[in-house]
Amino acid sequence: MVGERIKQRRIALGLSLDQLSERTGSFVTKQAIHKYEQGTTMPGSDVLLKLAAALGVKVEFFFREPEHAVELGEPAYRKRGSASAKSLNAIQASAKEFLERYLFVESLFPADRFGKFTIPSVPERTMRKLEDAETLSLGLRKRWNLGIDAIEDVMEIFEDRGVKVVLLGGEESFDGLSSWANTKVPVVVVRKGLPGDRQRFNLAHELGHLLMIHSRKFDSEKAAHRFAGSFLVPAEAAYQELGATRRHIDILELAMLKEKYGMSMQAWIFRAHDLEIISDSYASSLYKLFRAKGWNRNEPGKAVPEETPHRLERLILQAASEDLISPPRAAELLGKPLDEFRKKMGAVLVGGETAVSS
Repeated sequence: MVGERIKQRRIALGLSLDQLSERTGSFVTKQAIHKYEQGTTMPGSDVLLKLAAALGVKVEFFFREPEHAVELGEPAYRKRGSASAKSLNAIQASAKEFLERYLFVESLFPADRFGKFTIPSVPERTMRKLEDAETLSLGLRKRWNLGIDAIEDVMEIFEDRGVKVVLLGGEESFDGLSSWANTKVPVVVVRKGLPGDRQRFNLAHELGHLLMIHSRKFDSEKAAHRFAGSFLVPAEAAYQELGATRRHIDILELAMLKEKYGMSMQAWIFRAHDLEIISDSYASSLYKLFRAKGWNRNEPGKAVPEETPHRLERLILQAASEDLISPPRAAELLGKPLDEFRKKMGAVLVGGETAVSS
């Protein structure tokens, strides 16, 4: 177990054996680390202290069995070709580590407290044409009682419906991935620091990949794109906003729709084209305008704020306040120093000064 934990944490940080050795000041050689990870030798206490400091964990991390082991299924990535295998492996390892903590925290509460993700039926998920992706997303919105209105917080909706959202750092060539944890828990990973509109679209796009069943010849990327557009802006909402046909759409109108629905101006153009509200030639002229103005990289108008998942943090704070876990364990689960956690839990303003509970 010790060796597996060392390896999992090393990969999650994107470190090679050489780099981890360097972090220990060469106190632990890469050959020794390799043997620990293979389980052929066990590190002593002095070595574990060095490795814990280098990996940013407490020594207890190496000995604690994962309360809920996680196996990730084959992931689907939203990335550009330049994303390195090292980076993708680090993202998967970090996601597993996060999910192990998440599932453990949920297990502290009654099993029937949280809603479970309900997978649509196989016929609903089977893709034969692009329009099937639209039907699938509309069925999901109906199942989740979302109507056709704009979604204020996509992450919150996902988490409330049993989708585990993981927000991680990563290379710019990586946007997100989706996978099934332990064959039944839907997981969507997105990169930190993305504009809110791009982040929201990626979330919906990845969920589409998770749900769709199709042949190898089927264009899954186009279908996931169609699913995301429909999930964020159902056809009925698009027709209400734009009308059935348009010869011209003002840039300011697109900016206002972006702000209302949290979907980029370019995605709105794509959506209008998909629904045949605008013609092929007009959609092409708009894309050409965006490229000429540099708006394809930085759209004009008000930016959509980035979303942040809060559910796990809320559950950890609740578990600590109900004495289901100790403050040190809660701090570890949150990845915060104990002092910082105590301030978060017990700080109150008294006469303009901060009093911290013990």
